[in-house]
Amino acid sequence: MTDLVEIGLYLLYIAFPILVIYIAYLVFTKAFQDMGFSSIEAIIIVFVSFILGYGIIDHYIGFSFANIKLFTYNNWIVGINTGGAVIPIVLSIYLAIKKKIQLKNILFGILVVSIITYSVTRVVPEQGIVSPFPYFLLPAIFASLASIFLSWKNHRVAAPLAYISGTIGVLIGADFLHLYELLISSTGVATPAIIGGANVFDMVFITGVLAVIVDGVLMQRQKAKEKTS
Repeated sequence: MTDLVEIGLYLLYIAFPILVIYIAYLVFTKAFQDMGFSSIEAIIIVFVSFILGYGIIDHYIGFSFANIKLFTYNNWIVGINTGGAVIPIVLSIYLAIKKKIQLKNILFGILVVSIITYSVTRVVPEQGIVSPFPYFLLPAIFASLASIFLSWKNHRVAAPLAYISGTIGVLIGADFLHLYELLISSTGVATPAIIGGANVFDMVFITGVLAVIVDGVLMQRQKAKEKTS
């Protein structure tokens, strides 16, 4: 019986992270579909972000494509992660242009999220810029609320606007506005400070995705009304 219990616990230990990754994959792809991407495009975006962000191909190309070094200051090695930040930035620009979202709406959404993000994040010298649970969920919620307020009569741009507001707002509110505070807090040893460093599980990436998910839930009734009208 003891052996069976140990085997069961071992299988659970293996299966649990796989299940978490699978659920995250479903959530991410659903969010990108809501933004107007096809199922195949959504899969490619998530897959490429994961592969590039975790440096799986770095060994083969001979340099770090996952974490691109920007500069060093006061023992901090500042860089940006391809999957966790670069790709979300590129997608935000692409969506803004393709969906023809008004610039004033984008700026308003980013401003709201930047303020909220700055207020719920802080600098921890040993870790970088962090936000405790559940406060790190607030930027996504406010990104969604801002997009709904600005796009109530045109739900087709609500999800892209939520993503843009959440992604760029977190980059500004967490990374940009706290950067100086981080750089002057020397750790005494060379320490990496990577924007989007947790890849697809980073606050930058997750906020944009969660904002779209929340947006889809809150806008469901409005979408139904438009379909029947």
